[in-house]
Amino acid sequence: MAPEIVFVGQIARDLVLRVPSMPGAGRSAAVRSRRELLGGKGANQAVGCAQLGASVGLLGVVGDDAVAGALLDQARADGVDVTPVVRRPGAETGLIVDAVDDDAGWHYLEHLPADVLLTEDDVAAAGPVLRAARAVVVQLQQPAGAALAAARAAKDAGGLLVLDGAPGDLRDELLGLADVVRADAREAELLTGVRLDDAAAAVRAGRELGSRHGVTLAALGLAGGDAFVWADDARVFPFVDTEVVDTTGAGDALVAGLTTVLCRGGGFAEAARLAVTASAATVGHPGGRPDLDPERLRRFGPEVSGNADPEPTEEES
Repeated sequence: MAPEIVFVGQIARDLVLRVPSMPGAGRSAAVRSRRELLGGKGANQAVGCAQLGASVGLLGVVGDDAVAGALLDQARADGVDVTPVVRRPGAETGLIVDAVDDDAGWHYLEHLPADVLLTEDDVAAAGPVLRAARAVVVQLQQPAGAALAAARAAKDAGGLLVLDGAPGDLRDELLGLADVVRADAREAELLTGVRLDDAAAAVRAGRELGSRHGVTLAALGLAGGDAFVWADDARVFPFVDTEVVDTTGAGDALVAGLTTVLCRGGGFAEAARLAVTASAATVGHPGGRPDLDPERLRRFGPEVSGNADPEPTEEES
């Protein structure tokens, strides 16, 4: 059977290092622990959805090296259908180094060659899988032409389209197709021109995406929490009070939780609650790989409560 949710995005080998602090130039630091994992935003989100019980597929590009084989084996073991994945002859599979210090500061080094980015031809070859899916999630770190081709395939078949990030090129075309947009605070400001300093600003930005582009649900990060905005309501969730080791996977887990509920016909408020729960459950370990075991999620559930739409500012009244 075709996957119900297909993720279009990055696949990479993640090398996660724990260090007391990052050394300056000409200095060294001891590595306390090391993890080598399947990573990249597309893979992390797909794994998160699979852990939540969804049937998922992944469209991205890897090389034809030994690293690619190991990563795809891991994805299969995680329950991800990797049939759509492109193995590019002569390409080196992407590498992301995530060095995490004792203050939960992360430092990224990325080797993501151009030939492990999706092309429009890659998307066309995966067209049947995209059109058969109930939901397609497109990461906007991919080239705009490929992202738009994937978005059109999803919408042509009537599926749910989730965009993750802020488009540079082809912005209006992409946003005009989207049902759901997820963006962190920086990306949301790029999308709307609104600085997300507080909950009211985040709700204002979400309303702007709805009125200008027809986005049904906007999930926007802000300082200290997340806002979820739709036509007649909004929920603003402060960050859950939990130990934070590494925030790199928080957004990917949020997208996984949000998409899983929506794909199964759940409401926006229910989807928002699972999204922030999944995010909170991911920041307590180094690296972006999610760990969305239902028992772990239940530990965070009672702490998650969202506030309704904040009182409008004078500008909104």
